[in-house]
Amino acid sequence: MRKKDILELKRRLKKDHCTFTKMCGCYVNGEKNILLKFRETFLNLEEDEYYKYLEIAKKVLSGTIGNNILELNFPMNEDLTNESQSSLLHLRNSQLKDDSVLDSFYQLIIDNYVCSDNFLILVFHDAYDVITKTSDNAKIDESEEVYEYVLCAICPVSLSNAGLRYFEEENKIAARDRDWVVDVPSNGFVFPAFIERSSDVNSVMYYTKNAKDTHPELMENVLGCYSRQTATIQKETFQSIIKDSVSADDEESEKVFMEIQENLNNMIDEYSSMSDDLDSEPITLTKDAMQNILIESGVPEEATAKIEKYYVESFGDDLPLAESLIDPKVLKANEQRKKEENLLKQVEILQTRLEEVKQEAAAANEASLPTEPTEVSDDNLALEEDSEANLEEVIGEDSETNLEEASEVTSEETQDATSEDNEVTPEYDVILQVKSEKVPQIKSQIIDGQNCIVIPINENEQTTVNVLDDLI
Repeated sequence: MRKKDILELKRRLKKDHCTFTKMCGCYVNGEKNILLKFRETFLNLEEDEYYKYLEIAKKVLSGTIGNNILELNFPMNEDLTNESQSSLLHLRNSQLKDDSVLDSFYQLIIDNYVCSDNFLILVFHDAYDVITKTSDNAKIDESEEVYEYVLCAICPVSLSNAGLRYFEEENKIAARDRDWVVDVPSNGFVFPAFIERSSDVNSVMYYTKNAKDTHPELMENVLGCYSRQTATIQKETFQSIIKDSVSADDEESEKVFMEIQENLNNMIDEYSSMSDDLDSEPITLTKDAMQNILIESGVPEEATAKIEKYYVESFGDDLPLAESLIDPKVLKANEQRKKEENLLKQVEILQTRLEEVKQEAAAANEASLPTEPTEVSDDNLALEEDSEANLEEVIGEDSETNLEEASEVTSEETQDATSEDNEVTPEYDVILQVKSEKVPQIKSQIIDGQNCIVIPINENEQTTVNVLDDLI
């Protein structure tokens, strides 16, 4: 089933193109009692009614394939299936003119549809002259076939909200009457399915407004087809299988699920890059493909066996498409998680290097200090005092200058000693040098969509920036 086939049908539901011949309806209350049945020639409807009914029919052809529109297939060689398929063919071929066929169809829906509220069953009949198209999509004014089909819409009917209104004749505001209003369809179908611009009597196009509440009883008991899960349900089921099988730790299971999502997305991208055909079939996630994804994601062998078992039990032969299992929000969160982890690793490396530089600088300073004095006798002490006095006379006022020069030399030696070990390599684009007490204050933060390293600066603190190229 292709999107362009559905759009081709939907584009015809306009005033100048619509070819609906008949429309029939059956209004049912919450106790499953029929309140009204009617049949109308569609083109004879009042204009307002015409467009309202047309909008209802369009809704059955709206939404996403695999999520709101599902292709259902009749099981082969089963009596029940043949009976259901034959009934639908009889309904179509009758062109909605046979009351007994319609009554049986209405009753089948009423008996099986799980709904406690009022609802309206609408059935439309149409015969579409399918125009021939060439390989370049140019239309030729001749018909390939007549696609005859029925479209069914099941619409909730609800009581309007209580409120006030203005009564013009009495010139007053008072409570208005509450009305029973027909809502957009919650479910519906088109039979036969329109696939590759042709009728397929072995398939049904099934519509569900709510992808999480598909009413499988309609698929199985009314249409006689195998029920199918929507992409939304498949995605939730897949996530539960992974997380329940990997670990009881929510954080750990979330991390593994993110890795699986990334590898699954990479597999789809790789397949897309290898395929030149835009209409190529999407990838079905088979058991073998699932196993490869789990191995690439580093899932333990025991957990892998559990996941494969639950995967087969949950989906059976109706294996999901790989793209249906992708959650864009999870992919985005995983990308952000990896960026944050990378920043944290860089900060750890900086912290380690800062500690090493601090220790090397301390060792260099310690090596430049004079050795500790040894014990001396009183005579030696007196001699030392005389020597110091003579030294002061020799040095005089220049002593402070000499000491400063000595200090500068020592500082230069220390810087030389530390700079050799602190040479910048081109492995990192940003390298920080901060005091050790500032390290705990470093954090990563996203500002204007960019990952940033934030270091708080107090009023009494000084900063400088060294260009990386100058340090190499």
